[in-house]
Amino acid sequence: MLIKNGNVFIDGAFRKCDVAFDTVIRQVGALDGPADIDAEGLYVTPGFIDVHTHGAKNRDFSDGDPEGVTAASSFYADHGVTSFTATTMTLTEDVLTPAMKAIGSFKRPADGAKCAGIHLEGPFLSYAKRGAQDPRNLHKPDAEMFKRLNDASGGIVRLVTVAPEEDGAEAFIKEVSKICTVSLGHSVADYDTAMRAYEWGASHATHLFNGMNGFVHRAPGIVGAAADSGVTVELICDGQHIHPCVVRCVHKLFGDKLCIISDSLRCAGMPDGDYDLAGQPIVMKDGLARLLDGTIAGSSTNIHDSIRNVVRFGIPLEAAVTAATSVPAGVIRRSDEIGAIRTGLAADFVLMDRELNIKGVIVDGVRIR
Repeated sequence: MLIKNGNVFIDGAFRKCDVAFDTVIRQVGALDGPADIDAEGLYVTPGFIDVHTHGAKNRDFSDGDPEGVTAASSFYADHGVTSFTATTMTLTEDVLTPAMKAIGSFKRPADGAKCAGIHLEGPFLSYAKRGAQDPRNLHKPDAEMFKRLNDASGGIVRLVTVAPEEDGAEAFIKEVSKICTVSLGHSVADYDTAMRAYEWGASHATHLFNGMNGFVHRAPGIVGAAADSGVTVELICDGQHIHPCVVRCVHKLFGDKLCIISDSLRCAGMPDGDYDLAGQPIVMKDGLARLLDGTIAGSSTNIHDSIRNVVRFGIPLEAAVTAATSVPAGVIRRSDEIGAIRTGLAADFVLMDRELNIKGVIVDGVRIR
């Protein structure tokens, strides 16, 4: 297959060139041959990657329902996401285990995105910054519990969030960071504690500003520690969780360490109304989901809309695409497989027009949209 005449995103910039591929990318450059896909006037980017999403279309990855994973997969592909990391909530081990097995058994449907692994957002979090996580199910950092859950998934946990101030966090981070990426989040950790956690082996921050202390001039917290440590950071870019000014500031501070996430819940792709979040009732109104006490939960957005948002906020398109492709691929240690248009990587592409409307989605070399 040959994409010709597109504005192809390569190494952080758009270039007018062609891409030859089968299931993987074979050549990039000025190539001979007739076009299978004429991308004249279109942007050609790597497929988007969402490393923090709990579900969509009234399905949640914590449900333990294989059909739910499939339904969410198709929703993601509709919005240009070609790989996602299924994210679970703070639940007991006996509930998380079947969820791990259901995600691990996922087989990509013909019209869906690939599951690139699992993100355990809980249960190793702090009570004070639990957010929409159920406090009854919080658990001290426990590497053996993590290993059991990872084994139940078939070894596909790629990311785990932990509060580094909790008892046992040091041993947990040192051990688990050998297996997957450890992220700091849902935490009251101060700057010094976060810096120590990054020295122990953590290398990411979960939904920056949400579920952590603020970035204050005498108390920079996790945000400041992440900046000084040079780690990657997530940002929810639905325009509701984070003010556009802060999105611009984070881009200036973190540059190509910024990772756009959706943090979408089962209400993504659904109308306003009543939904469930790991056994807790939530209400979505005007696209914003809250617990009954008013606590903001996750989002109802998707990566494509988030890219359009950050561009509208003033972030260059090139930076937005980087934050939705190569950076998240690196976060989950999959840069040698996905996240860039480079020879040998998976043939995952999104085609967009100048207004950033999606005009095509290709997964593993097959056009599905």
